Formats: sequence, structure tokens, C-alpha cells
Amino acid sequence: MNSPSPNPAQAMNSHPLLSRRNALLACALALASSASFAAWPNDKMPIRLMVPWPAGGATDQIGRLLTQPLSEALGVPVIVENKGGAGGVIGTQQFVKDKPDGHSILLATSSTNAAAPHLYARLGYEPITDFTPVVSLCEIPNVMVVPAKSPWNSLHDVVAAAKKDPGKYTYGSAGIGGSQHLAGAQFKTAAGIDIRHIPYKGSGPAAQDLIAGHIDMMLDTGSLGSIRGGMLKPLAVASEKRLPALPKVPTFKEAGTPMLASAWYGLMLPAHAPAEVVTRLNTEVNKILKNPEIHQRLVDMGAIVMGGSAEEFAKFSASEVKRYEGIVRDSGAPKE
Repeated sequence: MNSPSPNPAQAMNSHPLLSRRNALLACALALASSASFAAWPNDKMPIRLMVPWPAGGATDQIGRLLTQPLSEALGVPVIVENKGGAGGVIGTQQFVKDKPDGHSILLATSSTNAAAPHLYARLGYEPITDFTPVVSLCEIPNVMVVPAKSPWNSLHDVVAAAKKDPGKYTYGSAGIGGSQHLAGAQFKTAAGIDIRHIPYKGSGPAAQDLIAGHIDMMLDTGSLGSIRGGMLKPLAVASEKRLPALPKVPTFKEAGTPMLASAWYGLMLPAHAPAEVVTRLNTEVNKILKNPEIHQRLVDMGAIVMGGSAEEFAKFSASEVKRYEGIVRDSGAPKE
């Protein structure tokens, strides 16, 4: 019986010279791939930190706090790009289209990456599969603030006024589904009152209108500067304990309306980012968060500094998507 004819491809690969050439080619490709990772970041290419909110709010403040030390650590410029709208969704939609090469980083928030999936029928991105979590940055409890000239001096004053005139008073937010919106909705339920929600395209514009007296209150995460400047009055913090930055301000529980509400912030890359890039970014940002000056500046903003591994942030952010399903449902926010 004749032996079967050898497969042409097998015959070619079995030739000593061809086998050697293929091995050299595979080795060269592996070295080229390794070199491309080693070359990150490209010193001819700045890193864009996408902040999906307008300038002036807490997210923007955190992003700008990171840019200089991160630029120094990586040896390339790190530039904030603000792209506000739809509670952070517009900038995040743009971000997921970027290459996962480490030159585009998202400052993700609980609004964009946990609440938004339950608020928009056509979100434009999937909160788990379209991102590569890098590191958790911090958490900031919401603070009830009112204009400096407001007649209210306590949370009890707000509740009493709202119960006397249902639907008369307003609270602002950075947009539908944002931390301020959901915290305000929680407050309405906890206090049993009717106050109207006024959404803005970012917490900066909302805070400006609050200071001017165009809206009555806000459960904000970035108002400490305005509080210290005498433009806003803090009435209560939505945390378990009083904040070191506001030691004289009671918690909501102490003020008679128990509730907890906060926003979290972290860095993410687009999906399928190289592990080497994730590891390097995670290492450098954890170092930055431990820097005494940076750490204190975050604390002065009312933040609880976090940090940790990329794996921990991935588990946390995934669990938050599930947790916010109930928060959004209870808020009564319509799905758009």
C-alpha cells in the first residue's frame, strides 16, 4: 500500500531552512510586540485624560490634580479634555471609540459607569466589556449645600419648608443620573418631601446657579471651595461619619433624615488594553495617591482616598453596576 502524500504545508515546514526561517520570523514578531509595549508611553504622543464633565466640578478637579504628577512619572504630557453632556455619557461614548494603547484614559465615575446603564435605553457603551479598569481613586460623600443668603440654616429647615410648600423648591445636579440627581432623589424619599430636579450639563454650571440663588439646594460632591469662600452653606453630609474637612457639619442621620450617598471616581482604559500598560498606570497612580500632598488635597475636597489593584477596581465597578440598578429604580428617574 502506498503511503499517503504529505500535506504541502507540512512538507514546506519540514524543510530545515524553512523551519529555521519561520522560527526566526516568530521570534522577530515577539520581540517587536514586546518592544511596542516597552515603548509606552510614546514620547511624541501626549496622554489624554478624558473628563466627561465640564470644567469646575469635582471630577474635573480630581483629574487636574493627577495630571502633573502623572506626567512627571510617565515622562509625557497628560492633558485633561473636558467633554460634558448627558450626565457624563457623551464624553464616555466618545472615549470607548479610542485605541486601547494607553494614550487615552477615562476618569470614570459612578454616574457614567454604574448609574447610566440603568438610565439610558441606548447608552452607546457596555459598562463591563467596553472598559479596562485600572485603579480606584476616591469616593466623595454628597453634601447638602444652599446659597449663603438662604434663610435655611439646618436640614430640618429645608424639610420643614418643603413640607409646607410641596413642589415649590428646587435642587440642581450635574445631569440626569449624576451623583447629585440620585442623591437628591434619595433625599426626597428619605424626608418624604416634594422638591423639583433641575439638571445641568455639569456640576460647575449647577453650582454657579446655586450660588446666584437661581436654585434652592444641591447635594454636591465638589463644593468645599465655595463653602470655604462663604458662597455656600453646608447643612449635612451623606456619609456614615462626619468629614474631616467639615467637622462641624452633621451627617444626615444626625440631622434627622438618615441616608447615605456618595460618588466614586477611578481610571479606566478602553477594552483590551495591554496588561503592561494597566500595571504601569496602576503602579504610578497608587504612588501618587500615597503622596502626602496629593492625599491631603483630596481629603480637603471631602474625599475618602482609595487606590488598590486593577483587579479590585474591576470587581468593585462591576458590583456597583448591579447596586445602582436599585438606586436608579427607587429614584424614579425615567429611562431615556
